[in-house]
Amino acid sequence: MLELLVGNMPLALLIAGLVLMGLEAISPGAHLIVIGVALVGAGLIGVLVPLTLSPIVLAALTLAIGVGAAYVYREFDFYGGKGTAQTSDSSSLAGATGYVTQTVTAREGQVKLEEGGFSPYYSARSTGGTIEEGEEVIVLDPGGGNVLTVEALGSIAEDEIDRALSKGADDADDTDAVDEKSPSEPEAETETETEKSS
Repeated sequence: MLELLVGNMPLALLIAGLVLMGLEAISPGAHLIVIGVALVGAGLIGVLVPLTLSPIVLAALTLAIGVGAAYVYREFDFYGGKGTAQTSDSSSLAGATGYVTQTVTAREGQVKLEEGGFSPYYSARSTGGTIEEGEEVIVLDPGGGNVLTVEALGSIAEDEIDRALSKGADDADDTDAVDEKSPSEPEAETETETEKSS
């Protein structure tokens, strides 16, 4: 059995590399592409070169091709702009916004996040009530990335800063209203005093 594997080592490397590349296509960001390319490259060279290459030569080829593939992978950053396409955890979804694609209730629903990664569609549940299809939502709890807890953007209560700003605006409006009334009141008094004197 071992002799059979050593004799077909290039073919085994090629198959293993193709499997890893397929897994990377299913789950991007796992960095299996570098190992897959290294194994496929060494396997192809072993299959195409008529001489039987020893396992040590195949290992050296795999290492050399792997280093080259890692350099190309890092240099060109195939999954996005430099440094932005890093795999992130589910907590990065907290505060993300999107819209409802299937009506969200406390038991079921689906949303599409604006920056949700490779597949921006997530199962979602509401904190209470129903959120209709097409309505904008914000993620309150990422829930491990499997099921998000969301709330409609329109129903989120204003925070302390919003209340202070609106209070400041109301106070300014009241002050303006008082300033407008103050000059007119003495004029009215002046008119009544002149009527009395005449």
